[in-house]
Amino acid sequence: MKKRLTKSKDKKLFGVAGGVADYFDVDPLLIRVGFVATTFCFFPFAIVGYVALAIMMPSAATVTEDSDEMDNRI
Repeated sequence: MKKRLTKSKDKKLFGVAGGVADYFDVDPLLIRVGFVATTFCFFPFAIVGYVALAIMMPSAATVTEDSDEMDNRI
């Protein structure tokens, strides 16, 4: 099964950090600390990047439903 970058169901804010952590198989806390550190170094760019990911990343439920529909067609 192909890995997809999706929002996590285990979320603190929007599920972005949890989704990135699931994709790379790391602890979500590491990703969250990385986002905070990036925010301190590159304030406006980090916030814009996080919001952009929150808007563009599909939720896990949406991707699962789409893949189930594709499986039924085959």
